[in-house]
Amino acid sequence: MARKQLRSKRTFFAAPAGNVEDVVCAGLCTGCGLCASIAGPAIAMGINIEGNMRPLVRGEVVPKKNEQILAVCPGVSVQGPGRLRRGTTHPVWGPIREIHRSWSSEPVVRHKGSAGGTLTALGRYLLASGRVHAILHVRADDRQPWLTISTISRTPDEVLHGAQSRYGPSSPLVHVHRLLDEGERFAVIAKPCDISAVRALGRVEPRVERLIPYMLTNFCGGVHSVHIAKAVIRHHGVDELDVALYRYRGEGWPGPLRVQTRDGVVYDLAYPDAWRMGKFVYELQFRCKICPDGVGEVADISAPDGWILRNGKPFYGEAPGTNVAVVRTPAGEELLHAAINAGYIEVAPVSVDEIEQMHTNHHRKAAASIALFALRLMGQRTIKAFGYRTKDGLKRAGLRGIFQQFAGTVRRVLARENREHLI
Repeated sequence: MARKQLRSKRTFFAAPAGNVEDVVCAGLCTGCGLCASIAGPAIAMGINIEGNMRPLVRGEVVPKKNEQILAVCPGVSVQGPGRLRRGTTHPVWGPIREIHRSWSSEPVVRHKGSAGGTLTALGRYLLASGRVHAILHVRADDRQPWLTISTISRTPDEVLHGAQSRYGPSSPLVHVHRLLDEGERFAVIAKPCDISAVRALGRVEPRVERLIPYMLTNFCGGVHSVHIAKAVIRHHGVDELDVALYRYRGEGWPGPLRVQTRDGVVYDLAYPDAWRMGKFVYELQFRCKICPDGVGEVADISAPDGWILRNGKPFYGEAPGTNVAVVRTPAGEELLHAAINAGYIEVAPVSVDEIEQMHTNHHRKAAASIALFALRLMGQRTIKAFGYRTKDGLKRAGLRGIFQQFAGTVRRVLARENREHLI
């Protein structure tokens, strides 16, 4: 039935999504949770059968709220920054006002946080300085540590408690409207697609500009299914009910993927081994494969790993952690320098060429517009993407990159249809 319905949609250029269920069925949902924040009890977030975070429509979504959801959903449209008037606009890395290697000045934060703890340090500084009253971010679920939940930190210590990378599915934006209704300023630390959603919300919700002065992110390699975490747990022969800690990263750099049982037994996977297991067990969710912005172009600051390079390639051995602070906006520039002056952040020089070598997996985003074009040709719903400098990206990708993106998208659509047919 599912395959028959999908084929019926292939009328060349599918109709736009009319609700969140259309977005989910088209494989375009990111799981951010902003729809649940807007619609309240009518929409809840949860893990579906494929192990992805998705909205569940439990009641009537009134037309006004449905319209707002579709206006901000990153599974419907995303708007990039275009070109900077000041600074560099790179075809892959986007706006760059400044770039630095960066790390937390506090050794405990640098060690506990992923990479150099830059985002953790900025969150702690924002609260300690009174610039904001809360930080909206994610952390491990206390009851099921392999899951990731949205959380609100109101003290620097709470921010540190939630520090570490969380590669699994999450819905960080479910509390956005709760915080807007409280009327106090807060910052958002989340994935690039989540930041795009909050920026879009700011175009239809006046409170965003006043109450969310800072939006911070990392570079995102995509969201894996929760089945990967469960596969790691099974790999170690551990029962899910016995897991007391599941940490993707942190406690060092890059830090091991650690499973710890309730009786204190520890099982570690080194960073490269963890990624290889994820790659061969389950693929990224479909929306991540066509994402035009995995580097957080519309954030104030993006802070990915600042990998040490050896012979032009990243070195994944343990070392004192560093990030790259990619400053995008005037607000981000002012924030970073204030945090440096207050003793929360330390920086050192880094070049764009070094970022090129650190994060080669992001080069495919240059041809993201071809993936979206391929979806349209196949009669599939797609996202609308504006402000990502299509011509520059295609020139950078070259004919080979364009062909690979087009063919890969076609292959993934057919594979997704086949899985849905089997289900």
